[in-house]
Amino acid sequence: MDAIGKALRKQLVWGIVVSCMFVAGIPMIIFGATGGMWILMAAGIACTVIGFYGAPMVWVSYGNKAALRRVVYAVDREHLLTVQAISSQLSKPEKAVRGMLDECFRKGYLVGYVRQGDEILLNEAKAPEEALHAAVCPHCGAKYTYKGSEAVCPYCGAMSEK
Repeated sequence: MDAIGKALRKQLVWGIVVSCMFVAGIPMIIFGATGGMWILMAAGIACTVIGFYGAPMVWVSYGNKAALRRVVYAVDREHLLTVQAISSQLSKPEKAVRGMLDECFRKGYLVGYVRQGDEILLNEAKAPEEALHAAVCPHCGAKYTYKGSEAVCPYCGAMSEK
């Protein structure tokens, strides 16, 4: 939930900034034009244009991220682990939920889960450095296990090739 929360907060800040640019741009144009301050007027025009066109785009994007956060919440907190269950809970079509899940996985919002078809499973795979490996020492012939990438015989201290 941290990644989606951070992205949502960032989008909220951008939405507020762009909306304020629109509101501040209009008085800047007026004061710049009446006072002969052409730089202020140009900055006001730029702020108004950015706010006018940018604010709707930023707020729509914010709404989309909020919907993704709801999907992440359904999986992570409510433990709804099938497309059908999430679809039922959110009152959205299964096709839309599949798309939202794809986006959540692509953007890294659902950490610790893997998707297999319409099911979401806990990712129980271990990193190669955490996995337990078996080896036979080429020098003394002893069999042993090790973690990580360095295979060192605990009996004679010789390095093994992987």
